[in-house]
Amino acid sequence: MAEVGPLERIDRKELILKGNMYKAIGVISLPLMVNNFIQTLYNLADAIWVSKLGSVPFAATSFVWPVIFLFISLGIGISVAGTSILSQLIGASKDDEANQYASQIIVISMIFSLFFALVGYISSPYIIKLMGGTGDLATYSNIYLRISFLGFPFVFFFYNFNSIMTAQGNTLIPTILSAMSALLNVVLDPIFIFTFKMGVAGAAIATVLSQVLLAFACVIVLNRYSPIIRPSFKAFKFNKAMIKKILEVGFPASIGQSGEALGFVVLNSFIASYGTATLAAFAMVNRITSLVLQPPMGIGAGLTSIVGQNMGADQIDRVEEAFHKAVKLTLVLSILGMVFLLWKDRETINIFMSAERDVEVIKQGLSYLRQVAITMPFLGLFSIFQGLYQGSGHTKYSMAMAIGRLWFIRIPLIQIFKHFTNLGPEGIWIAMSSSNLLICVYGYLVYRSNKWQRKVLKAEN
Repeated sequence: MAEVGPLERIDRKELILKGNMYKAIGVISLPLMVNNFIQTLYNLADAIWVSKLGSVPFAATSFVWPVIFLFISLGIGISVAGTSILSQLIGASKDDEANQYASQIIVISMIFSLFFALVGYISSPYIIKLMGGTGDLATYSNIYLRISFLGFPFVFFFYNFNSIMTAQGNTLIPTILSAMSALLNVVLDPIFIFTFKMGVAGAAIATVLSQVLLAFACVIVLNRYSPIIRPSFKAFKFNKAMIKKILEVGFPASIGQSGEALGFVVLNSFIASYGTATLAAFAMVNRITSLVLQPPMGIGAGLTSIVGQNMGADQIDRVEEAFHKAVKLTLVLSILGMVFLLWKDRETINIFMSAERDVEVIKQGLSYLRQVAITMPFLGLFSIFQGLYQGSGHTKYSMAMAIGRLWFIRIPLIQIFKHFTNLGPEGIWIAMSSSNLLICVYGYLVYRSNKWQRKVLKAEN
């Protein structure tokens, strides 16, 4: 079995714990930016090809995404816990304990993923009906959703793999694998959608096949090239103390993710009541902003391992330094994204929609895009606060931000604007933008409290 050289291990760890902080953020975050961008391509490729089938199939793929996200939120939560716990153990030079935790995390994730895949596949049509999907929208949504559930075990495993590698500061390998998988997805999409004449089903099948091959590649890489953590399942036994700690850190993250996903399900049902054009505009702009936000999201994700390792090494001053410099970088990148979207708004919209066929979608999309673009810096800061609180293991704060933004700000505002004003879809766009600003105020207040500095692994040190 091929071995990873000791220099890679030392250089990564020393860079995070002792090196130039801007360099550390760049080395860790840059591959994650690319990785996040590539992961977005899974859905973006589907969207571009499916949009050629019409606005209803296009809307369907976005209509069911919150449902998919709701089910995989536990897997994401466990992976967040993994990155936080593993990075802190690596920072404290407890490599053996880190390996034991990694094995527990993978097994737990696989059990949940298989269960959710089965439940989701069976309940798919009932979920769509409950969301208010009817007619062709319901038909296309059910097709895409059921097939997507089959990829869950492979998606969960990739989350595990990504968290293990990120905790070590090794973010390049996951990016390379994601790039290969995304490229495969892009190639397979038109083949299954148009050549095989499978339509929406073809888009889902192409994505799942790409996920399967990605997972197998992750297994090989984890066994051969992981610098510090290589999970072993020989004589595997569940460790109650470790499971408790994983769930303690992972559960709030899962609740935050699932609460956010459920909020988007409710949000989609509200938006669908305004008509397919509004739903399509909402979906289109969200895909656009998700691409522009990949750099800030990459920095936030990279901050998780940097914060975790330095917390484990009792270097709170380095954590503060990482946070402040991440904020500066994020503000610069977010402002550049804002300027671009405001400057090239119509050209960007036209990539997704035909001006001749979807006039109303484009009109509403432009209105939403211009409003949300102004709050891009706050969307970037949201990712940085998430990285800080997840890396320190205080996922209850990241949970509060994720849930609060949707359930306590966006949804109430949308209802107020719908029932007490004549704003129409414009009220949705105002609510979305306002929530981005207000939730960052909460994130800042938590930061100033310093409560996030308490070590979650204190009992084990």
